[in-house]
Amino acid sequence: MEGLYHQTNKQVHEVQSYMGHLETSDKDSVHLENEIQARIDNIFSNLERLEILSSKEPPNKRQNAKLRVDQLKYDVQHLQTALRNFQHRRYIREQQERQREELLARTFTTNGTHKKILDVANMLGLSNTVMRLIEKRAFQDKYFMIGGMILTCVIMFLVVQYLT
Repeated sequence: MEGLYHQTNKQVHEVQSYMGHLETSDKDSVHLENEIQARIDNIFSNLERLEILSSKEPPNKRQNAKLRVDQLKYDVQHLQTALRNFQHRRYIREQQERQREELLARTFTTNGTHKKILDVANMLGLSNTVMRLIEKRAFQDKYFMIGGMILTCVIMFLVVQYLT
């Protein structure tokens, strides 16, 4: 019983150190995750044997043996949860990277929209000269809007600065 307990406890500490390495390594994380999972499974099988052996201990040592086995089981369950959380974070990170790559691969064009607007304007009977005037006015209005936003921010800053 004692030998198996110490061996299992040593394995728990090894898995804890591997979990620390798992947080820092990126490239071999899947290999390391599989190795950690295999060690955790081995620890669980050792814990099952320890539970059987602890129930066969003499009555005066049985309670202490069960407590030690329960503590090991608790530690291993936390390691298992930490591994699942890491795997979940890795899965989400990979999914976000795939979505980012899909967005970067997509081509965005506005020419089709601009052409449709010109077609609608031509159907309404607006000439190209009027369309150019409207586009020029929209371009100028953008600068007026930006200037107004800056002026508003400056006024708000001065009000806050001098009136409070």
